[in-house]
Amino acid sequence: MKNKTLMVQGTTSDAGKSMLVTALGRWLHRRGISVAPFKPQNMALNSAVTEDGGEIGRAQAVQAEACGLPPHIDFNPILLKPNSDIGAQVVIHGKAIGNMDAVDYHQYKTTAHTAVMQSHQRLCEHYEAVIVEGAGSPAEINLRDRDIANMGFAEAADCPVIIIADIDRGGVFAHLVGTLELLSESEQRRVIGFVINRFRGDIKLLESGLDWLEERTGKPVIGVLPYLMNLHLEAEDAIQTQQDVFYADAGQRITVAVPVLPRISNHTDLDALRLHPQVNLQFVAPGATIPAADLIVLPGSKAVQHDLATLREYGWDTAIACHLRYGGKLLGICGGFQMLGKTIADPLGIEGLAGNSVGLGYFDLHTTLASDKQLRNVSGTLHFNQAEVRGYEIHAGESSGAALANPLIISDSGNDGALSSDGQIVGSYWHGLFDSPAACNALLQWAGVEDADTPDFQAIRGQTYDRLADMVEEHLDTALLLRALNLSGSNESLQPL
Repeated sequence: MKNKTLMVQGTTSDAGKSMLVTALGRWLHRRGISVAPFKPQNMALNSAVTEDGGEIGRAQAVQAEACGLPPHIDFNPILLKPNSDIGAQVVIHGKAIGNMDAVDYHQYKTTAHTAVMQSHQRLCEHYEAVIVEGAGSPAEINLRDRDIANMGFAEAADCPVIIIADIDRGGVFAHLVGTLELLSESEQRRVIGFVINRFRGDIKLLESGLDWLEERTGKPVIGVLPYLMNLHLEAEDAIQTQQDVFYADAGQRITVAVPVLPRISNHTDLDALRLHPQVNLQFVAPGATIPAADLIVLPGSKAVQHDLATLREYGWDTAIACHLRYGGKLLGICGGFQMLGKTIADPLGIEGLAGNSVGLGYFDLHTTLASDKQLRNVSGTLHFNQAEVRGYEIHAGESSGAALANPLIISDSGNDGALSSDGQIVGSYWHGLFDSPAACNALLQWAGVEDADTPDFQAIRGQTYDRLADMVEEHLDTALLLRALNLSGSNESLQPL
């Protein structure tokens, strides 16, 4: 069978792998080629629910959207969700199988490799092209044994590889040459070229370096990508804090403060607020003082009891109480919602050591973590104004208590969350509360914006994908890319999974 897989590996984390896979996927999709994203192994606390009721890394859900596809478990067969400095919950084909420390997981990689190759084979059977994202760097010598994330996968799948490096970090030629030198001879042979990312300035000043790189390595520079300003692409894991100056004079604005706890998860819930012209979103660094704000949001957490203890250690519980006394609003999402209750119990050690914690006590709510994780896409209406809201649930907690009698969301699949009697505090298990304009408007009005006017973020995402595809067309050797995939042009699309 002709090769239909192309892998993107990076010299470092955040070199641009996720972005380039998204860009290539959108570019091929616009050419009428059926294309799927794939990441063999992802380590991230931002995740998404697939249509078949599984869980994958959020970056792969974004890449799928760029390819015109719904998320599917085969796009990311192995997901690691860190719950400590040395351990993580392991998700295989969309389902959590338990917690492992780094040593145990290293031994488990042989089994994980089978799951990876099964997913890749299914994608190759259903799509004309598969664009694969590596993880970290292939030159991490200590991780090469039993590798399934980078060259270990590329060798098993026998696919060509592009290496991308971020020139904005500095040392781009050392990154590329050093990475290539640390690969085996067979791995070096499958590298078809380099991409340099985030270049600013006059390309003429870079040309002598590009010529040297090609002569030194014998590999072509496939292209130099520009630094794209105001690129609205969900982060795989790192928290993005930048807000566009374009939004600076949008009239009335409220301040929203988000305390950043050690195991914060799905902070992409706040992207719609980060990009909103009427919101000044401030992520509060660990140990820093929570600023005066109209709304405090307690986001999701992969280790709720640990993060709750950290919240108290930083004195943020006192700051939240003061905020409420002065009339501020408070929203808890998923793990943050659990913290607002009276008790949290983890008798099975789902998120770390087994034990119980006393919550912040704002809701008559008791939560017990269970072995079966709730994974589903949901829709309903906000209780206080009937605005439509869509989202997704990813949680192990099961909550009960009188607070649930006054839910935040009314849904045919089961009401969700809680609304305090004075309307000052709300909580929900649903991620994505701010993603739809109607729900975002309603929640911002609740928080204090008189005339909330939320942009169409779905349209903004589509424009972002098209900007990336345009960048591929303008700055990369597309003929080389098509040859690598054994494609000469657009073909009839195959049926997606």
